[in-house]
Amino acid sequence: MIGVEGLFFILVLIASVVLHEMAHGYAAYSLGDPTPAYAGRLTINPIPHIDPIGSVLLPAVLLVTNSPFLFGWARPVPYNPANVRQGWGEAFIAFAGPGTNLLLAVAFAAVVRLAHAGALPEGIVPFALQAVIINVVLALFNLIPIPPLDGSKILSYFLPLRARLWYARLEANIASWGFFGLALLLFAIIALGGEVIARGVRWIVSFLVG
Repeated sequence: MIGVEGLFFILVLIASVVLHEMAHGYAAYSLGDPTPAYAGRLTINPIPHIDPIGSVLLPAVLLVTNSPFLFGWARPVPYNPANVRQGWGEAFIAFAGPGTNLLLAVAFAAVVRLAHAGALPEGIVPFALQAVIINVVLALFNLIPIPPLDGSKILSYFLPLRARLWYARLEANIASWGFFGLALLLFAIIALGGEVIARGVRWIVSFLVG
């Protein structure tokens, strides 16, 4: 059974991935692409953003099984690169998601610091700290430069055309595999770079909360 902390984790994860995707949508919209608005994705309402597997089922299963690695995702916000005016637009749109998670981590870290200073109840520290960790994990994971993660689109902007086209083909292949492709990608990242990500998360969280 999922306790209070587990329920809080799922709620914060859903809110964090929803804001992550909203940020992608608003970034695209601000650069001239109306696609996210037409798709109804410029909303705080979580329902259009929630992926039943990535936002609810997977986090719940990981919690119930006491998994050492907790993760989730929302439905990607659609946008049309042809409508984006600036050449750096796709990189900006990609960074908007993890950038929002970093801002959320900083905000919750401020809550932790205020609680330690006596300005807020000490009892909220475990919950705020959990929110910091969730958002740091989401930011770092999505910044990994492997398609279809946001980091690949950021890196792609700085690559020559041939490498950029190779990235696009790789992303299309992974997308064609559907959920199996995403699951394989997650397994590879956790198996090969899980410890590196964990160390990065610990360092950033320690830096933010003091």
